[in-house]
Amino acid sequence: MDPRDYLARAGLSLSERVVREAQTKLWEVLEETRKASIPATPHALSRLYAYPVPKLSADGTCSLPGELEQKPYDLADALGGRGMRNTLSLMVLTGFLDRALEHAQIDWLGVYQVRPRQTGRVLVKLASRGVPSRAEFPLTEDFKARSTNVTVAMSGRAKVIADVHAHATAGGAYYECSPTVRSEACLPIFSSDGAVSGIIDAEHSTVDAFDDEKLGWLAALACEAPGHMPP
Repeated sequence: MDPRDYLARAGLSLSERVVREAQTKLWEVLEETRKASIPATPHALSRLYAYPVPKLSADGTCSLPGELEQKPYDLADALGGRGMRNTLSLMVLTGFLDRALEHAQIDWLGVYQVRPRQTGRVLVKLASRGVPSRAEFPLTEDFKARSTNVTVAMSGRAKVIADVHAHATAGGAYYECSPTVRSEACLPIFSSDGAVSGIIDAEHSTVDAFDDEKLGWLAALACEAPGHMPP
């Protein structure tokens, strides 16, 4: 997606230049992925498709810090299997995250996709870097009141929170996965028809951490992700 169009649609006041500079570095990942070997063993594939998740409170409204589920989350169930197209998508997206973290100091970074589940439409975490976090966020009005991710996915507008503690105290939507997080930036991902197809979420342990450079990388990820999401 063109950065100018993306920034206007997402409601971000940011220089196109910083987004385009980050985009050119993400394009390097595409060439590297074309040359890479497809994971051929169950163990190698599991690095793409399975990840640890925290236990949830009894009502499912928050994560329990430091407590993990015994069984990792299996992306194959949400994506309909471990097919070649899904594997290539996950390879590219994880490569994108790694490249962004090489250039921008961000404590937690993830990409989510809107997908149908038995309980309704949810945000499914496709890939992330950082501490374990929730795998699915229900796209409901009830959850919108307590989650930045859901708020952005349902509104299509980016959200940058300079101080999550002050934001939550004031009644703002915020889902806490880790008590060490102090600032958050969440950006929508748009499909070709303009609908929100996912989000990029980032967190940092310091207040007001998301300067133009970091936001440029997040916007570049949001511009490039649509062409590489699982079907």
